[in-house]
Amino acid sequence: MPKNSKVVKRELDDEVIESVKDLLSNEDSSDDAFKKSELMVDDQEEKDVDVEEGSDVEDERPAWNSKLQYILAQVGFSVGLGNVWRFPYLCQKNGGGAYLVPYLILLLIIGIPLFFLELAVGQRIRRGSIGVWNYISPKLGGIGFASCVVCFFVALYYNVIIGWSLFYFSQSFQHPLPWDQCPLVKNTSHTFVEPECEKSSATTYYWYREALNISSSLSESGGLNWKMTICLLAAWVMVCLAMIKGIQSSGKIMYFSSLFPYVVLLCFLIRGLLLNGSVDGIRHMFTPKLEIMLEPKVWREAATQVFFALGLGFGGVIAFSSYNKRDNNCHFDAVLVSFINFFTSVLATLVVFAVLGFKANIINEKCVIQNSEKILKLLKVGNLSQDMIPHHINFSSITAEDYNLVYDIIQKVKEEEFDSLGLKSCQIEDELNKAVQGTGLAFIAFTEAMTHFPASPFWSVMFFLMLVNLGLGSMFGTIEGIITPIVDTFKVRKEILTVICCLVAFFIGLIFVQRSGNYFVTMFDDYSATLPLLIVVILENIAVTRIYGIEKFMEDLKDMLGFSPSQYYYYMWKYVSPLVLLCLLVASIVQMGLSPPGYNAWIEDTAAEEFHSYPTWGMIVCISLMVLAILPVPIVFMVRRCNLIDDSSGSLASVSYKRGRIIKEPVNLEGDNTSLIHGKSPSEVPSPNFGKNIYRKQTGSPTLDTAPNGRYGIGYLMADMPDMPESDL
Repeated sequence: MPKNSKVVKRELDDEVIESVKDLLSNEDSSDDAFKKSELMVDDQEEKDVDVEEGSDVEDERPAWNSKLQYILAQVGFSVGLGNVWRFPYLCQKNGGGAYLVPYLILLLIIGIPLFFLELAVGQRIRRGSIGVWNYISPKLGGIGFASCVVCFFVALYYNVIIGWSLFYFSQSFQHPLPWDQCPLVKNTSHTFVEPECEKSSATTYYWYREALNISSSLSESGGLNWKMTICLLAAWVMVCLAMIKGIQSSGKIMYFSSLFPYVVLLCFLIRGLLLNGSVDGIRHMFTPKLEIMLEPKVWREAATQVFFALGLGFGGVIAFSSYNKRDNNCHFDAVLVSFINFFTSVLATLVVFAVLGFKANIINEKCVIQNSEKILKLLKVGNLSQDMIPHHINFSSITAEDYNLVYDIIQKVKEEEFDSLGLKSCQIEDELNKAVQGTGLAFIAFTEAMTHFPASPFWSVMFFLMLVNLGLGSMFGTIEGIITPIVDTFKVRKEILTVICCLVAFFIGLIFVQRSGNYFVTMFDDYSATLPLLIVVILENIAVTRIYGIEKFMEDLKDMLGFSPSQYYYYMWKYVSPLVLLCLLVASIVQMGLSPPGYNAWIEDTAAEEFHSYPTWGMIVCISLMVLAILPVPIVFMVRRCNLIDDSSGSLASVSYKRGRIIKEPVNLEGDNTSLIHGKSPSEVPSPNFGKNIYRKQTGSPTLDTAPNGRYGIGYLMADMPDMPESDL
């Protein structure tokens, strides 16, 4: 090559180097931001960092230590006191074994689909109830606040029941049990049985007088019951200590609080089956009365039980699932927890009726002995002829079958005079037909049965410790339904919020440990949750299927689970479940309107319950509970509708990347027609694939791909950039 050619080539090389230097020195500052964003986003994607709503700072969300811990938490929340003292009562009242048919049908129609829906949205968006529904539609953000209010109302009186259980638990360490016999009263002349106890029973007297020291009406406060006040304080201290670190502390306790009740139930079932009369109770329980299945009331009560048994609408389900990984199989969890809940109810029903069958057998034996003595007296005075009595009957050791034979003979022969004889039909079925539920079952009927157990204090300790654990499991989910959404939304410290919440709830809860407190528990149980929760779940269903879009939601599930859920859920969510929920809401309103608002007051003089209507102020409280619970929904809707709050103040969707940090960007989420999956939340945004063309966009080349919704990726920042000048190269 000629020498001058080498010189020319060297000069050209120098020009190329200068051009590259100029290009690099003039590089737009935003390109550097892209590089930083790439690194930051990649790091986020690897660590699965979630970004707090409205926060400029990245934050690690707590997670469950194991799948077992999470399942136990959901089981502990859904399996509660209602499984032990509500389901057996409904089963007995509504056709025995036949009741299981409508219950299972409604579990498949509304229970599992809606439970699956709450698990899915919580797991996908990874926020509490407020953040989840605000994400889907800011105008429906009030759904989350309504859930929090209902959770708070329920927590107020639910922990009182745990306090009652703690009191009975503390009194069980003595033999004989303090409710075994009626107390004796001494005066100057003689000793006699307490009249109030003699007119009722030892366990009934102990519950109303010794434990509650109940007043005769709602208006008669009677002052604080200090024994129950201390027990309520102990219950709230237990809840506070368990919840103060969130799922890190409560999750470990779940291993005991969720599993221990099953140990107790199995022990009670084995012990109950060995008792005389237990088989009669179980046979009575599961003897189907098919004709009752046709009554609308049975289906309404079955739907209500399914609804509340799974904890739908409380926000606890969403809160617990929000701590899961996004690829967790929440469909499997929904089916598993729902059927664990169902089989727990059946197991509890077996235990309850095995024990009640034993109790009914004892009462029936006493009835036979007492009435046999009456027959002997009637034979002696000549009111009855000895010829009526079969020769094989021995009144000194008469069986229930022999007594019923004699009873039938006397009833036929002395048809006109029979009522004046004062004889009773001692049928074990009559005793089993006396439907008992709630506190009447746990603190009266069951405690009475346990007094006849060998080693009764041991079984009493086990039973009430089981009730405490069942209650705590549900309380953890209820409190989580309050704490998680508030922490997510307002960025307060979880420890401080938990302590404040428990303190406030304790002081408000003092109204439930007055002498009239049991009547307030009844009021809150009847009016604070039923209608508001139904409305909340209906709105949740509408938000997902109508506003967000059922098709997009199904796509989200496919992307999250790795497989397409059955089309069964599509039709349940879109058509069947909303229709059933609306029917249930209407039926509940009608039932509430037809039933006179009131409560059963304990009257000391008659030692019996008497129905009282609520006073005017009581009715105002009942209505206020329902209104306050659902009021956040219209308030938030109007605030968003009228733009009274800057939309940029709260939206998970309104984020963009700038200098490697995540910042908010005002955006109208209402008009977003994308899905949760296609519109990735910030922690899931894939980093751009930077290549050589990222700094030089060729004229006529396609625009750099943006995120599908144009909000989460960084591609849209490139859209407004001028074409980079091409190098002389």
